[in-house]
Amino acid sequence: MRIVGGALRGLKLAEVGEGDAAAHLRPTTDRVRESIFNLLVNGTHGNPVPGARVLDLFAGTGALGLEALSRGAVRVAFVDDGVAARTLLRANIEKARAMGVTDVWRKDATRLGENRAAPFDLVFLDPPYGKGLGGRALESALAGGWIAPGGVVVWEESAAPPPVSGLVQIDRRKYGDTIVTLLRAGHDQVARSSLVDR
Repeated sequence: MRIVGGALRGLKLAEVGEGDAAAHLRPTTDRVRESIFNLLVNGTHGNPVPGARVLDLFAGTGALGLEALSRGAVRVAFVDDGVAARTLLRANIEKARAMGVTDVWRKDATRLGENRAAPFDLVFLDPPYGKGLGGRALESALAGGWIAPGGVVVWEESAAPPPVSGLVQIDRRKYGDTIVTLLRAGHDQVARSSLVDR
């Protein structure tokens, strides 16, 4: 697993190995991560990465957030309540020499509470598949003021996720067994469906 673009391109990240089965560690493959960032950078919705404050929910190894840093994000907050995940995450932050521009929070992503800092422009959401945790995490993030107006959410799941009030779908792509849905924070908007198989 490596950073696939930007200033840290080629940086080898810590190996997950067999990991902890209870931790549900399932890192986004390099190919899917590259596809996600191509979608963000080249999409008609504008590139949200440069200068962004990023929230990486169910962060796992932190590969998505670190990829965003490599491509111009200014700060990343990683949220994961798993011991194995946070160990790998801290190792990867050290490898990337990103200690000064990252935060690691031991939190339940579905119960974020109130955000007391500036909201985030870009949110990555890669929950354990098929458990309904993604929708709950987004509802928590919206209720707590974690997502900036116009902020973009990248949600990975094994099936098309249900609509979330307060977010409008701007794209959806399928990569193997992973469905990536892009959403934008807005008001009184209805989600659109545009599944494209890739």
